[in-house]
Amino acid sequence: MTSPTHTDFIKALQESAEDYGIALDVESVAGLSSYYELLNSWNPRLHLVAPTSPQEFATRHVLESLVLLHHLDDGSRVADVGSGGGLPILPCLIVERRITATLIESSKKKAVFLREALNHLKLSERATVVPLRFEVVATPNVDFVTCRAVERFEELLPELIDWAPSSATLLLFGGEGLRTQLIKSGLSVEGHLLPNSERRFLFVVRKR
Repeated sequence: MTSPTHTDFIKALQESAEDYGIALDVESVAGLSSYYELLNSWNPRLHLVAPTSPQEFATRHVLESLVLLHHLDDGSRVADVGSGGGLPILPCLIVERRITATLIESSKKKAVFLREALNHLKLSERATVVPLRFEVVATPNVDFVTCRAVERFEELLPELIDWAPSSATLLLFGGEGLRTQLIKSGLSVEGHLLPNSERRFLFVVRKR
């Protein structure tokens, strides 16, 4: 039986998806609900995400993550740096079934969760987990590099830019501080304000 918490999560997804320009079919809603349930069962031990209401998790975390789909192409290969609890890439893998991903997460415990999530959600054929810091991982052959919540993000930004393939597009979540640093880097930057937010952006960054 679906708990009231999960009912509230599903209701918020369905009621707010249009605000984010996202269309969710029945299979996608079921997959996202399964992900939410799994994360809730692991969160008390691993602190994967900060405690939040079902409604806020649906909008601030899941639907904001799915905004990436407006920029990914069919069959895109993605490297997600600092995957943590699976945001932003797991919701994208659930909803868009033609993308593949490498999830790079330096925390061994969080990497265990990510592998379990991929197995549980039947995504293992399209995604792999690399339990290392991105700096020591060989640059993968990908079309996009995503990053949502890495500690010392702005400090690590120059290394991340150097690490990303020259032909890749970086899709980075952040605020005005990140915008300032990106502009100083001399890269091509587009900032897209996230729905229902005044200070959170998705930055589309091209190295050439």
